[in-house]
Amino acid sequence: MTERNRTPWVVGVSGASGTPYAAAVLRGLLSAGESVDLVVSRASRLTLLDETGIAFRDAHWREDLAEWLARGADGKPGTFEGLAAAADVRYWGAGDLAAGPSSGSYPVKGMLIVPASTACVAGVALGLSKDLLQRVASVTLKERRRLVVAVRETPLNGQTLKHLVALDEAGAVVLPASPAFYAGATHIQDLVDFVAGRVLDAAGVPHRLYRRWEGELGGSRSPQGASGGEQAGD
Repeated sequence: MTERNRTPWVVGVSGASGTPYAAAVLRGLLSAGESVDLVVSRASRLTLLDETGIAFRDAHWREDLAEWLARGADGKPGTFEGLAAAADVRYWGAGDLAAGPSSGSYPVKGMLIVPASTACVAGVALGLSKDLLQRVASVTLKERRRLVVAVRETPLNGQTLKHLVALDEAGAVVLPASPAFYAGATHIQDLVDFVAGRVLDAAGVPHRLYRRWEGELGGSRSPQGASGGEQAGD
């Protein structure tokens, strides 16, 4: 894809627990042939290190991203292979407020914040733009582009609920990271992929991450229905 025709999805990763959700969304976008602009907040680096053991470094982001995307939700390395090598991904540092996506004239399809911490939710709802992630979210809203906010926190206090309502009223899709069990999950990766699949559904990106409801009770226990997600390496 030429630079002139490139129209990516921006994926913002905030400091909430749930970095496997972000990895699954990124794999889903890349598997669908989508371009991605990636913003990883400073707080999310600590979460990523704690949840996966991966230190995400600006100077070595391609290698670190490849390792992250290859790791399963159970922490096993090498579960998924070959997605990041030739992928169309551009990385922007969280402190780079002059980055391309900070301007409404920079062409993007929309933004997916996965996971979204309550601090991130508050910053976006209030229009603080304290870092690039929040700035891009504000630009996405003002340009009337699709913004999906996968909030990952429980319980939610009244102030956060007000912020989520404000985001909904501003046009964002508020998507709690709530796995479902009707899809016949047999592994933690299935639960992660369900949430990632719902994020991609909200963005209109096709995928095969989970088995969809077809109106048949017990369908998840059938031989064909036990797993609807993509296999490692697909």
